[in-house]
Amino acid sequence: MCYSNSSTSKNIDLAKKYKKEIPFQFPDTPLFYASAFSFPEWRIITQKPEIELMNWGLVPNWFKGENFSEIAAKTPNARIETIDTTPSFKGLIHQQRCIIPSTGYFEWQHKGKDKLPFFVFPKSQELFSMAGLYSEWIQPATQKKLKTFSIITCEANPFLAEIHNSKKRMPFLLDEASIESWLSGTAIDLQNINLLPENEIDAHLIDKRIINSKQPNRKEVQVFYQEDFIQGFLF
Repeated sequence: MCYSNSSTSKNIDLAKKYKKEIPFQFPDTPLFYASAFSFPEWRIITQKPEIELMNWGLVPNWFKGENFSEIAAKTPNARIETIDTTPSFKGLIHQQRCIIPSTGYFEWQHKGKDKLPFFVFPKSQELFSMAGLYSEWIQPATQKKLKTFSIITCEANPFLAEIHNSKKRMPFLLDEASIESWLSGTAIDLQNINLLPENEIDAHLIDKRIINSKQPNRKEVQVFYQEDFIQGFLF
């Protein structure tokens, strides 16, 4: 699953890639590491003309609680196989699709009783375009509107299945040619939406001490790390 992500692109680069406008005083602070369970704000692409800002962890519009985190902690990901039957996501695929720009995400590989952290990143592009769903929720007490999203996941390709070897899942990484049809909803049949080819995805081991530290949101969390005892283990 995708529970840790990064977003270090500049606003101007996102605007150019997705042909969107940049709102006035829009935040541009890089996220080298962000956990879904901290419900971070993320720059999101929808059909609207400008880049939007939403919180990670989808809150369906029917949620009646006061604390959005109660349900958001359960919805950072949406399984593609059940997105139109799961109550939190039902119906969103038809009109509330989005793209989550990502410069790479984090996944854990199981090796016996140990777990090894990997950074997964695009090989020849600047970023991943992760397919997602979004929702608008009104907090009952304050009437404040909150926009939230989930990242769609699917069965991992062979390369990523070696890394995420417990559940063998991956984000639904859109091929460049499928971005517009995904956002517009013209491709209702998901079989017509193409994933980013496996050979366009790379990954390397990172330092467990950094990702497990109290402040993992720093450049070093994405840096290749290799210990003698695991040389040649994966590839």
